[in-house]
Amino acid sequence: MAVTEASLLRQCPLLLPQNRSKTVYEGFISAQEVALKNRQELYALPPPPQFYSSLIEEIGTLGWDKLVYADTCFSTIKLKAEDASGREHLITLKLKAKYPAESPDYFVDFPVPFCASWTPQVNSPQSSLISIYSQFLAAIESLKAFWDVMDEIDEKTWVLEPEKPPRSATARRIALGNNVSINIEVDPRHPTMLPECFFLGADHVVKPLGIKLSRNIHLWDPENSVLQNLKDVLEIDFPARAILEKSDFTMDCGICYAYQLDGTIPDQVCDNSQCGQPFHQICLYEWLRGLLTSRQSFNIIFGECPYCSKPITLKMSGRKH
Repeated sequence: MAVTEASLLRQCPLLLPQNRSKTVYEGFISAQEVALKNRQELYALPPPPQFYSSLIEEIGTLGWDKLVYADTCFSTIKLKAEDASGREHLITLKLKAKYPAESPDYFVDFPVPFCASWTPQVNSPQSSLISIYSQFLAAIESLKAFWDVMDEIDEKTWVLEPEKPPRSATARRIALGNNVSINIEVDPRHPTMLPECFFLGADHVVKPLGIKLSRNIHLWDPENSVLQNLKDVLEIDFPARAILEKSDFTMDCGICYAYQLDGTIPDQVCDNSQCGQPFHQICLYEWLRGLLTSRQSFNIIFGECPYCSKPITLKMSGRKH
């Protein structure tokens, strides 16, 4: 400890010890923890030879073509698998020194929790990479229908959010036309059932879509794809991005002239059919708050559109402040 203490005091002469043993310093605990952690890692014992021989044998059984990455100590490895639709999936495993007696930590890009069974015993069939990989494959196949649904949406519509969806993403915001979109939340366990839906856009465009959804909901057929069902229920065709980009479709905020702002995109639209200009919620809030003619009632602000000067209403949500 003397070496560590002297090193810390040389780097930070204003450290104040909080105990007699001088192991805790006010305001600099994190620096001390980093120093001690580095020292522990420096003198940590490497895994026994059996760790490596067992691991090499298991990877050989799985197939070295499944291995995507391994660090120099083989404490972190990544394995890949392909589902029936040709999509590649990765599982990252962080192995501990007592492996296989101790379960590794694992990370996957799934829309549902992945919990692999593990028996903490050496030479047990369930305490091996092969067992986890088999359960990984089974989980992938159970989610195939969900990913088929999401891939069709991504390929055949203009997805506004998320811009680059991970495999775990269950929501999509899809462009329907000039400054109107639909947000859907698909259930990974029941991907062909009616998803949660809400519309974003001017009232005069959104309300008819909501009426169609309520009126035609009985037409939803789980045997058809989500995209086809949405077309039938809403009585629309989803425009492709190339078509919308060639038209006068715009999604940039009319105040800051940007599309992305702190991870959000414009979700407020002027209800005037001759205007329809979109805005970021926070941009419109700041604009309306600066107008003398605007008035506020709780979290609702009434004012004028920055573009057409027609009445516009903004209902603020706490997450956008």
